Amino acid sequence: MALAGTGTNYSAPWWVAWLHDVPRVNLRFRSVPGRFEPRNDGYLQSFLFILGVAAVSLALNLLLLFVHYTRLCCCQRGGNGNVKRSSVCCSTWCVVLATLLCSTAIGIGFYGNSETNGGLKKVTTNFMDANSTLHSINTLVEKTGNNLKGKVASPLEKLQDSYSRWPEFQQVVRRGFVKAEGLRQLFQALPFWTANGQLAYIAETLASVEFYRWLAYLILLVVNTLICLLVLLGLSKQSRCLLLIALLAGVLMLIVCWASLGLDVVLVVGMSDFCIAPDNYISNLTLEYGIMGKDVLNYYIHCSIVSRSPFQKRLTGGLRLLSDVQSIILELIVFTAEDIPNTEAQLLNIQQMLNSTEVSLHQLTALVNCRGLHKDYVGAMHGLCWEGTVGMLFLTLFSLASTILLNIVICITPKTWCDFYRRNSHYEDVEEDEICRTACGNTRRPPLPSFYSYSSFGSQTSIQPTSQSITNAPVSEYMRAVSIPSHT
Repeated sequence: MALAGTGTNYSAPWWVAWLHDVPRVNLRFRSVPGRFEPRNDGYLQSFLFILGVAAVSLALNLLLLFVHYTRLCCCQRGGNGNVKRSSVCCSTWCVVLATLLCSTAIGIGFYGNSETNGGLKKVTTNFMDANSTLHSINTLVEKTGNNLKGKVASPLEKLQDSYSRWPEFQQVVRRGFVKAEGLRQLFQALPFWTANGQLAYIAETLASVEFYRWLAYLILLVVNTLICLLVLLGLSKQSRCLLLIALLAGVLMLIVCWASLGLDVVLVVGMSDFCIAPDNYISNLTLEYGIMGKDVLNYYIHCSIVSRSPFQKRLTGGLRLLSDVQSIILELIVFTAEDIPNTEAQLLNIQQMLNSTEVSLHQLTALVNCRGLHKDYVGAMHGLCWEGTVGMLFLTLFSLASTILLNIVICITPKTWCDFYRRNSHYEDVEEDEICRTACGNTRRPPLPSFYSYSSFGSQTSIQPTSQSITNAPVSEYMRAVSIPSHT
């Protein structure tokens, strides 16, 4: 598909062809053709199969998390409390690394969401432009037809009575009336689009759906970011409450990510099936509902220099009829101005209306040319099949990465917290024992210095130490109470 002379063309990108080649399987595990047939039960079952795989994966994931938590609780109850510092650091850094990678996946999700939104906005913009062109064609044809009927054909019909005394002029007027009627009928036959306003309705519906899709993904990305921040903050503060909130939110986010992953895969597969050959589906749809003729549709889809316009014959015939009517009116003005002066003003008004009709006919020729509508068609396909599919692929990558990284965070974070708790409890017990020993040791007062009693009958060599009782009296009083006998 190419648009000659404008430099705009569309061809399916390689990732669309790659996705289109992925085999489709229905609910009976049978292969399904990849043709885009949204009303075919077998084709729809292939999408249900993808959603079913996502649902089963989610159920298995939650079951494995339950088994992991059960095992972790049992192991913690049977633990001896000896946790190495290296084990705590390893598990902590694993959680931090997984959280940072999850933040990177969130960045990919933001890019994919923006790219998808930009592509679908381009689709709606081109749809609105095409609808404006079609509306202009219909309006111009309707207005010109009404003017030909009210300001050309009707006055010519009335002028036949004014030329009753001149049969030759009356015949000329009748011939002009017939040609004016033929020109009006030709204008009325030019509109080729029967579904008036449908493109605008499709564009508005698509814009509304895209806004809610973009908003939902934005909320999902923001909540995912908050969960990552909660995990990092809980680890830095060693807060059990923050980590518990982050884990509960992480489990809910895991469920949402699995659901978004299934929907993303369904959308990207369906878009690839449509974008691999959009001409076929659009042709079948327009012919089924009788929106336009096959030759007209092919003219706008396959627009090139060699393409033959289906309106060329009508437009050429219209210009010829218009020229004939203008010649008739000019002839009547020239030859009847002296004999019937009261008809000159009417003939001049008719001539002015015919000049305006000539301008409208040239505008209509430009509007029905294939370049404008084909450019809108190619722009819409580029927005959907290039930017749109790329954005959906990045969103799919975000959902897949988020499910993996959230599983890692959810599995390791409880173990990290338990290791912190057990290690801190162990250190608190050791410190408490040391404090108790120190306190008990400090309550034992060292014995007071021994005082020796001397006997008056003994020598210095026979001096024996006597046990002294501990008293709380002051030392000075104690010393005065003690008397040391002198040697004789």
